[in-house]
Amino acid sequence: MLRTYFFFICFGLSLAVTGLFLPFWHVLGWLGLLNARQRYGYWVSHFWARFLLAVAGVRVKVKGTENIPQGETVLFVSNHQGNFDIPVLFRSLPKPIGFLAKVELTKIPVIHSWMNKLGCVFINRTDLRQSVKAVQKCVEVLKGGHSLVIFPEGTRARGPQMGEFKKGSLRLVEKAGVPIVPVTVNGTYRAMEANGDRITPVDVEVTVSPPIYFDRLSKEEQADINSIVREAVASKLL
Repeated sequence: MLRTYFFFICFGLSLAVTGLFLPFWHVLGWLGLLNARQRYGYWVSHFWARFLLAVAGVRVKVKGTENIPQGETVLFVSNHQGNFDIPVLFRSLPKPIGFLAKVELTKIPVIHSWMNKLGCVFINRTDLRQSVKAVQKCVEVLKGGHSLVIFPEGTRARGPQMGEFKKGSLRLVEKAGVPIVPVTVNGTYRAMEANGDRITPVDVEVTVSPPIYFDRLSKEEQADINSIVREAVASKLL
């Protein structure tokens, strides 16, 4: 239990510290150094994630990063086992990324600010109209050259199993014209959800599978894109 208290104290401190880095992000924008600003956001989020994972005792092994297309914007599609998925993916994926994230995160001030800066999109799944707008925003972000991570299950599994992908959750790929990169996360639920939300040191594995190009699929495969991508993610579950 002491580790859990210590973790959340460090989490709060990390928000305060990373908040101090926000003004420099704006300075880079005012100077027109947009690529530098994107790299800056990547390094801040990367080291924030590494710090939290170290405090929690979460050790991450990453495989398959050579499958990520170089110099291309991509849509990472991942399973969603637990709350630690986001810091694990920030630490594991060697690209600046944003997330399609639940709207509840907008209630956390510094996280909300940084996620906006990192190109994240917030979705309220109980509001159909807002959900449609969020998907449209994702397409704009991808077309603007910023990679995204989505969790098509729509919620945490809180265990090793993987739920079904929400119908139409990958429809944005056709409009955005970017490759899909399946990502499989194994073990994050054991860091928190499996222990009554108590922080527990664990080993986590992230596997990146080869990209799937929507425009290279047959019409039948395009119509079945949810199943194809889900199978690619599920095939690496332990």
